[in-house]
Amino acid sequence: MNDERLIAFERLLNIMDKVRANCPWDKKQTFESLRYLTIEETYELSDAIIDKKYDDVAKELGDLMLHIVFYSKIAEEKNLFSITDVLKGINEKLIRRHPHIFGDVKVSSSEEVKENWEQIKLKEGNRSVLGGIPTSLPAMVKALRIQEKAQGIGFDWENTEQVLEKVKEEITEFCVEKEKKSEQMEDEFGDLLFALINFARFIDINPEDALEKTNHKFIKRFQHMEKRTKELNKQMADMSLNELEELWQEAKRDIEN
Repeated sequence: MNDERLIAFERLLNIMDKVRANCPWDKKQTFESLRYLTIEETYELSDAIIDKKYDDVAKELGDLMLHIVFYSKIAEEKNLFSITDVLKGINEKLIRRHPHIFGDVKVSSSEEVKENWEQIKLKEGNRSVLGGIPTSLPAMVKALRIQEKAQGIGFDWENTEQVLEKVKEEITEFCVEKEKKSEQMEDEFGDLLFALINFARFIDINPEDALEKTNHKFIKRFQHMEKRTKELNKQMADMSLNELEELWQEAKRDIEN
């Protein structure tokens, strides 16, 4: 029986073969030239997910799938690897790292699954639990991944109250250094951010998503202020802080989050 998924994937592979052989732009692409485009596509996917535009999520996933096939095609031409190697590799990894599904290991929670995952990675040859975290990740995402991986081997706080106390401690330490105008102020601010990210993790909030939603909210409200300023035939730079605050409160009332 034909599987529509396999048919669609085979068609993509055939299209990739054809455009790589015949399209001037596609023929000149390399790993390096595609890299920044892949990063851009990933952020576009992220935006679509944050905005809950699921038709766009499907479109951006298609773009990323194209990139995976494109890299694999270039690699095959260089006798490095093929799309078959890519798929076989991820298939074997999933089976190896899910012994509770494909083996006889018993788990009772998602936390046990994460702990097993990290232990299996160490057995596979990883020298450090933190070794697989990309150095180029944005700092907030990297901090969250560090904390999650440390949690995976049991190095974590016992409860939310402890983490909240740590946040309060870091605020106090930052304020002390701020009063002294100390060179340690930046270090303490970093510690505070790290503690806040940890707290977010404990209360099941993704800090990156939370901050991005706040960014979007601020942009909408600020653009509403700009629109209202033009309607009033004024320039924001010439308005008082009180006038701007009135427009901000108006934007908060009129613009949905």
